[in-house]
Amino acid sequence: MYQFFMSSPIGKLRLVESGGFLKEISLADIPDARLNSEGKIIKAAETFTQALTEKTEILAETERQLKEYFVGVRKKFELPLKPDGTVFFQTVWKALLDIPYGQTRTYGEIAASIGKPKAARAVGMANHHNPIMIVIPCHRVIGSNGQLVGYAGGLEVKQKLLELEKKYDG
Repeated sequence: MYQFFMSSPIGKLRLVESGGFLKEISLADIPDARLNSEGKIIKAAETFTQALTEKTEILAETERQLKEYFVGVRKKFELPLKPDGTVFFQTVWKALLDIPYGQTRTYGEIAASIGKPKAARAVGMANHHNPIMIVIPCHRVIGSNGQLVGYAGGLEVKQKLLELEKKYDG
C-alpha cells in the first residue's frame, strides 16, 4: 500500500494506492471510519502507518487529474478504482459515478436507480463510507428537500465542491 499527500483548495488530501488501484482519497486531517475488504469498519488513521509514503505512477496520475478537476478542466476521472466495501456499498458507489458533473441527485433517487427505492438511508450510509471522495462523487448527493446533508468531509467542503462544479459546468 502506498500513500501520497497533496494540497488542494479543500485541504490536504491523502491518496492511497494498493495493487495498482486507487483505494482512497480522503481529507488527511479528518480520519474517518472506512471499511476493509471484508466489510469491517477500520479507521483511516490506523492505515497511515501501514502505507509507504511514495508517489507511485497511479498516485501521480490521480494528483494530476484532481488538479485538473479543481481548475475546471476535468469533469470525468479516468482512474483504476477499487474501493473496499460491501456489495451494497459497491453498487451505490457505481451508481454515484453516473451522476453528471455539476448535477445532483437525492438519496432516494440513487436508491431507486439501484432497484431499492426504500433504501435511501442505506444509500446515505454507503455515501458516508465512500473511501474515494471527489472521484466517486458522493458530494453530488443531497437531501430530498434539496438541502445539503451529511458529508464525511463536512458540509462546507461539500458546498465548495458543488460550487466549483457549478462554476465550471457548461
